[in-house]
Amino acid sequence: MEHLIKLNQKNLAKVAKNIPCPTYDRSKVKAGIVHVGIGGFHRAHEAFYTDQLLHDEGNNDWGICGVALLDFDTKIYNTLKEQDGLYTLVIKELDGTLTRRVIGSIVECLYAPENPMQVIEKMASADIKIITLTITEGGYNYNEATEAFDFDNPQIQYDLEHPSAPKTIFGYLTQALKQRQKHNLAVTIQSCDNIKGNGDLAKRMLLSYVEKAEPELMTWIEEHVSFPNSMVDRITPATSPVDISNLNAATGVDDAWPVVCEPFHQWVIEDEFKAGRPAWETVGARFVEDVDPFEKMKLTLLNAGHTVLGVLGALRGCSTIDEAVHNKDIRTFLKLYMDLEVTPTLSDLEGVDLDKYKETLLNRFGNVYMKDQIDRICSESSAKFPIFVLPTVNAQLAHDKHVDFAALVVAAWAIYSLGKDENQQDLIIKDVMHDALAKQALLAKENPAVFLELESIFGKLKTSDIFVEAFTKAYKVISENGIQQSVITWNKSALKHG
Repeated sequence: MEHLIKLNQKNLAKVAKNIPCPTYDRSKVKAGIVHVGIGGFHRAHEAFYTDQLLHDEGNNDWGICGVALLDFDTKIYNTLKEQDGLYTLVIKELDGTLTRRVIGSIVECLYAPENPMQVIEKMASADIKIITLTITEGGYNYNEATEAFDFDNPQIQYDLEHPSAPKTIFGYLTQALKQRQKHNLAVTIQSCDNIKGNGDLAKRMLLSYVEKAEPELMTWIEEHVSFPNSMVDRITPATSPVDISNLNAATGVDDAWPVVCEPFHQWVIEDEFKAGRPAWETVGARFVEDVDPFEKMKLTLLNAGHTVLGVLGALRGCSTIDEAVHNKDIRTFLKLYMDLEVTPTLSDLEGVDLDKYKETLLNRFGNVYMKDQIDRICSESSAKFPIFVLPTVNAQLAHDKHVDFAALVVAAWAIYSLGKDENQQDLIIKDVMHDALAKQALLAKENPAVFLELESIFGKLKTSDIFVEAFTKAYKVISENGIQQSVITWNKSALKHG
C-alpha cells in the first residue's frame, strides 16, 4: 500500500493525474448545508449534485458539513476526516465500464457523539441555510400503528432529560432551532430519505418532539422553518472490499471508502426554501410545486421492487439483486406486481411514461456490474414494508382490487423472518424488530395470520378478510412448494385471467 497515493487535500494534484478531481478551490468553499447521515447514498446523490454545482465559482457558499450522528458512524467519520472529506465516486455503467471522479463538496466533518454541542452550534450558525437528512426510514421515530411519534423510545426519553447532549436527530434539531430563534435565523430542513412525504413527516415528527421538549419554539418554527418534500433516486450498493481494492489497483490512489453507484440519478424537490438554496436545477435536479406523484411512483415501484426482489431472492439463495431479477420467473412476477397492483394506484404523473419507467427499472435492477447485496436491500424491512409495499395494498383493498402478488411477498417475508433460506442456509437479518419478527414468524408456522398481528408494521391489515385469506394461501403455497414454483403459479394465474 506504500506506493499508493493517499487521497487527501494535500495530494489532490497528484491524484488528479489519475482520476478527475474537483477543479474548484475547496479552501474558498464554506459550508452552507449541514447534512446528517454521510453514508453511501448521500455521497452518491446530494454531495454529487453539489460537487457539480461548486465548479461554478458563484456557488462557494454551498459546501457541505457532514455530520456522523450515531456511535456506529465512527468508521465513516474517521475515514472522511483523514481524507479531508474527499472520496471517489465510481459509476458502474450498464456496459461494465467504470466512470470515476473525486467528489469534493464535503468540506467539513463532525462526529456528534464526540462533541454534541459543536454539532448544535454548527446547525445554528448563520452560514447554514439548509439542514439535510438521510437518517433512513426508521430514523423518523414513527409508529405505524399509532401513526404518531414514539415517545417510548429510550433515546427520545434520554434527549428530553439531557437536551444539551442529545442522541437523536430530534434533540439536535430542537436545540439548534432554539439557538436560531434567538437570532431569528430562518432555515430549511430537507429530508432526502425514501419516504413518501418525507418533508411532511420530518416536520410532523419534529414538532411532536418540540411540543414536549421546547413548546415555546412551536410558533417560530411554523413561521421560519420549511420542510420541502423531495424524491431521491440512485441505486447505491454497499461498498465492498473488492470495490476498494479494484479502485486502488486501477488508479494507484488509496481511497479507504469510495462509493459505487449506477449511472441513473434523479432528484425532484418542492421549491420551498426559507433562507435561499443552491441552484441544483442547473446540474439536473428538478424543482416542482408538488413532488407527491413522483415520490409515490418511485417508492411503490423502485423501492418496493427492490423489496420484492430482495425477499424472494433471499429465500431462493440469491446474494445480489441482479441475480434475482435475472431469474425469469421472479422478473415476470415483479413485472406483473407492478402492472396489476401498483400501476392502478398511481395518477397525476403528467409527462411520465409509466411503461417506459417500469422497463427502465427492470434494466437498472439487472445491472450485473452493480452487485447490490440482497442483505442490504432486506435490512430494516420492518421500516420498509409500511412505506414501500403496504400503501399499495391498502389502496387496492379500498377499491376491492387485486392484492395477491403483494400478499405473496408479505408471506415470503414471514418465512424469511424464520432466518433460513430454502437451502437451509442462515440469512443475515438486520432489523431493529428482529426479535419480534422472529417470534411472530415461529408462531406463524402454525397459524400464518399471526404474523400480521405486528401492528407497528401492519396497522389494521389483520382485520382485512381479503388480505388475510390471500396471505394465508400464499404462505401455505410457499411452505409446500418453495418460491420458484409459487411465483410460477401466481404468474400463470394472472396471465390466464388477463
